[in-house]
Amino acid sequence: MSEAQPLFATLRQSAKPDIVDALERLVHDAPDRKLGRVNALAFAASEGLDEEQAINGFLHASRLGLFEMSWNILCPGCGGVLDANTSLKTVQNDVYHCSLCAAGYEPTLDEMVEVTFTVSPRVRHIEAHNPHELPPLEYLRQIYWGSGVDLPDENYEAKVEEFVLEALELPAGEKAVISLQLPEAFVIVFEPVTHAAQFVDVKGEPTKERQPLSLVFDRGFRHGDTLQLRPGPVRIQVENHTDVRTLPSVCLANDALHDMLGRRRPFLTAKRLLSNQTFRDIYRTDTIDVDQRLKITSLTFLFTDLRGSTELYERVGDLAAFDLVKTHFSILHEIVRTEAGAVVKTIGDAVMATFPTPDRAVAAAMRMRDAMRRLNEERGGEDLLLKIGIHEGPCIAVSLNERQDYFGQTVNIASRVQHLATSREIFATGSVLEDPRAFHILAEAGVTPKSHNVALRGITDQINIFLIP
Repeated sequence: MSEAQPLFATLRQSAKPDIVDALERLVHDAPDRKLGRVNALAFAASEGLDEEQAINGFLHASRLGLFEMSWNILCPGCGGVLDANTSLKTVQNDVYHCSLCAAGYEPTLDEMVEVTFTVSPRVRHIEAHNPHELPPLEYLRQIYWGSGVDLPDENYEAKVEEFVLEALELPAGEKAVISLQLPEAFVIVFEPVTHAAQFVDVKGEPTKERQPLSLVFDRGFRHGDTLQLRPGPVRIQVENHTDVRTLPSVCLANDALHDMLGRRRPFLTAKRLLSNQTFRDIYRTDTIDVDQRLKITSLTFLFTDLRGSTELYERVGDLAAFDLVKTHFSILHEIVRTEAGAVVKTIGDAVMATFPTPDRAVAAAMRMRDAMRRLNEERGGEDLLLKIGIHEGPCIAVSLNERQDYFGQTVNIASRVQHLATSREIFATGSVLEDPRAFHILAEAGVTPKSHNVALRGITDQINIFLIP
């Protein structure tokens, strides 16, 4: 733990004092299970901290080696971790399968990839650093379930026992037999290490004859067809063909199981992190592999441009114009950062930024316009006339020109919408203002958007555009 002290001292140079204090308490005082795959949003809520500042704190702490980041592929159904990655670059599969839900999912960065933080073993060793030595129930809690499943702190073991009939630890290469009485119910033989599951529909006339069932756990088996057995004794022979311990259990698919998995809480998604300015500043190109195409189902894009910037250079001179434009960029960057967004790139005098939700983009746009108005008033002129366009929709995260970028029709439309605007105008599409939180921001500001249909260059259908006066 002594190694952590200078790291926390360094962290105070880049993160807020209250964030560093909370992280230091976490590392020093929290039980082991609270330091593996930490949910940054839940941590912020429990400590009464600002979410964005907490995320930034974890990012800076990870850069210093206090924590290790993990990019986990989640099942959107049960919330289990289907794959854990130290980098987004290793998310390469087209489809990830969940045996517990008997379904396959194409990964998206919205709700299927979570980012968590585990304390570094250099700072403090915890049980989860050796996951195959964890007790079975702790393996489920700390390794299998994602941080979005709000597992109970109190009476966790008792609640699990309400749906687990039998569980055992099976060493590598070993065989074992599970003997028990099957009730009339839907039963799942589940193995979380290999992500294997066998459904058993137990129904019909009870029997006294022992019914046999054989299962082999290896990296290939995931899910077999549902079997039918009768209520009564069963002999389940299990074989572990892997090189690590497995944890087969016999579970009831009852209300207790569904209630536990139905308790959900917000978690840090890959989409949100990719739209975080601190993350982009720290990790830059080391995020997406050049050949990756990662889908995002909903991201909000904001484009800005200065009207008449060429005339500005001619009117006030290159040096004065450059300083003024540089000040404008600095203001926009700070507004984007504080609204949980990130600047993707600047193109001439234009900015392309992303936000995880439309309301953040709308709030940023209105702040940008007000900031430019104040700057003009201070200078006693109309030198900075900002045009803004906002659009929300699906896109693909890619690596272009050695930086993380985005591609798709949503990006094209957002850019075209910005080109429609004249000085001091904000144009947003219908998909942006359909977001209740974005509409609420405008209502609170006493702003009534004005709607009209327009045709955009390169876009086949007309779209509904709103002018935000």
